[in-house]
Amino acid sequence: MPDPLMYQQDNFVVLETNQPEQFLTPSELLEKLKTTLQRLQIQDLTPDLQKFNTVEAQAQYLLDTSCELDVGTGQYLQWYAVRLEK
Repeated sequence: MPDPLMYQQDNFVVLETNQPEQFLTPSELLEKLKTTLQRLQIQDLTPDLQKFNTVEAQAQYLLDTSCELDVGTGQYLQWYAVRLEK
């Protein structure tokens, strides 16, 4: 049986174009995703994101199911769950 510790997402490392890596909590990452999604055009989002009516729902879906968001040609936004302590 897998250790439940493997599924805890207490912190994320976030990688962005021309930015140093950041360590964020889930709530901080959710806010970052919402802010980023608000800057994007709805037609630029993938069909799975377009089906949600709110930015909050889109951001939560990304947090739960993905590790990157297409933010434009030559740019990236990626996040990975990390454990900061043993």
